[in-house]
Amino acid sequence: MTLERTFLMIKPDGVSRGLVGEIVQRIEQKGYRIAAMKMMTIGPDMARDHYAEHRTKPFFGDLVSFITSGPVVAMVIEGERAVDGIRAMMGRTEPKDSPPGTIRGDLAVNLSRNVVHGSDSQESAKREISLFFHEGEQNDNTRADHAWLYPIQKKKDR
Repeated sequence: MTLERTFLMIKPDGVSRGLVGEIVQRIEQKGYRIAAMKMMTIGPDMARDHYAEHRTKPFFGDLVSFITSGPVVAMVIEGERAVDGIRAMMGRTEPKDSPPGTIRGDLAVNLSRNVVHGSDSQESAKREISLFFHEGEQNDNTRADHAWLYPIQKKKDR
């Protein structure tokens, strides 16, 4: 079993609507560990770096404008298959296509106000984490229920 780290951001619409607590609760109840978390307002340069893969798309300016419009909550989440697991919890990018029970299916309003951003690969996670967090800002503590969530497989005697 290998634990992964991924990046999750609650966007300005999620923060302004008071959804931070519910989103954090869902993450922790699922068994993921929050290795780092901070509220911040993203500046235009960081926003452009964060959305660099969309730089040539017509909606790039709107992305930068929205993500800099208010505070966000940036997090490093750790757990088994964290990238895929958090993506599943978030739901599809378009909220109307997200099933009930997902963050976007339950809480998001529309495509441009979809509450959260999460890394789509381990490579993206590493890049995004390094953009938002310095090494010293990430914690390596263990959850009290870690042994229950991630039991060690014992070798059978032969």
